[in-house]
Amino acid sequence: MSLFHKIFGKKDIVALPDFLKVDMHSHLLPDLDDGSKTMEETVEMLKRFSELGYKKLITTPHIMGDFYKNDKSTISPTLAAVKEQIKIHNIPIELEAAAEYYLDEWFIEKLEKEEPLLTIGNRHVLIETSYINESSQLHKSIFLLRSLGYTPILAHPERYTYLYNSFDNFKRLYEMEVLFQINLISLNGYYSKQSKIFAEKLIDNNMVHFVGSDCHGHRHLDGLKMVMASKYYKKLENMNLHNNSLLA
Repeated sequence: MSLFHKIFGKKDIVALPDFLKVDMHSHLLPDLDDGSKTMEETVEMLKRFSELGYKKLITTPHIMGDFYKNDKSTISPTLAAVKEQIKIHNIPIELEAAAEYYLDEWFIEKLEKEEPLLTIGNRHVLIETSYINESSQLHKSIFLLRSLGYTPILAHPERYTYLYNSFDNFKRLYEMEVLFQINLISLNGYYSKQSKIFAEKLIDNNMVHFVGSDCHGHRHLDGLKMVMASKYYKKLENMNLHNNSLLA
């Protein structure tokens, strides 16, 4: 548990407003990627999500050909084990699992073979690229996902430095009907000043479909709590975010 949480604990809990009851991007399944490392850590984070007012989490382990070779065979049993702990600890939260797919050749191969993907809600697929270099697979992946009946969600577009040269780069992807999911802690400059600027600009241009915690550990939950007082967090209340549509 983080020092921040030990000091403030439940006395300082700030519940989320009703517009945001579902988090659809996190790394909470233990020992599958660079997120939670132990079941104990996972349980503590789930408790904190519940204290913040979340009703449902869709956790999204990384799937990357060179690093995290996850699939249903690794994710499903780990999810089942965490759900059992939710029952044991009586945590009032619903948990599902999808995935965050890295756009590499391994992912293209999956699409070309029409292998079933782990999806969010109604056939939404969370995708990411390198933060620095535009993926050579980006447009091909979007085309193949669309042709297979999936809707791509681009994780944290505000963090991709290769898009920073012009806001038109964001607009082109948006016009390709790619849904955008920003990380909430981008709004307090957690990653960089530039990611904060572009997260705010996407909100100002009404180009945000989902928001997520992208929680890998307690440090991100601490950051999430601080974001709630920001001006741009309040602006999100007036947007037609899709998060709560995933409650069903």
